[in-house]
Amino acid sequence: MVKSELIQRSPIRLFEQSIHGGLKAGETGIIASPNGVGKTSVLVQLALDKLLQGKKVIHVSFTLHTHYVPVWYEDIFEEIINKKNLESAAEIKNEAVKNRVLMNFNQDGVTIEQIIKSLRAMIMEGGFKADSVIIDGFDFSRMDNDCLVRIKNFATELGVSIWLSCSVMDGGQQYDSENIPLVIGKSVSNVDVVIVLNPKNDHVELSVSKDRDSVISKSIAMKLDPKTLLILEA
Repeated sequence: MVKSELIQRSPIRLFEQSIHGGLKAGETGIIASPNGVGKTSVLVQLALDKLLQGKKVIHVSFTLHTHYVPVWYEDIFEEIINKKNLESAAEIKNEAVKNRVLMNFNQDGVTIEQIIKSLRAMIMEGGFKADSVIIDGFDFSRMDNDCLVRIKNFATELGVSIWLSCSVMDGGQQYDSENIPLVIGKSVSNVDVVIVLNPKNDHVELSVSKDRDSVISKSIAMKLDPKTLLILEA
């Protein structure tokens, strides 16, 4: 399979269709679930899809294990090329790595203003014109009320799309009646799209809780493979 065919046939195309064309420039989206369900895998697959299209991605993570994110990219790329028998895989991989910047922060020692300042410096002063930003592992339970406002304003200002992960506790009532994570609270008005991962017996279901001005709760015809955590059509 050649790269163009891989992009065209990617399950990300169906994912984008389910949210009216995917996350656009200036928009923010959240992937929510308990820890260990597959948020990082989904974010990495969304990022890889952009990278395969020659677009630039900044991946921000909050983890003490700095090797964690590169391993995710490596493993998922290997799974994809093994399943699809991708031609010129090494060359495509090298090109994707050139278009990706990984940034790591400790949330104990940095504010959202400092994170945004670093991102702005990378994009505007560093000449890395990112199309998309991934923010993974940010603890929403420790954010102030204006955190998502500032992230949304930054996305609009620089014309980037921003996907964030949101961890909820495993057990108890963690979502409101509209399937929006309670930890986000009223700040959800500053988020364009909310996707929830629902663990089932033999797969992980994806559902849309918010799509721009529509607050809904509907399943997407997609799932995560419980072994590889790759996005598949249901």
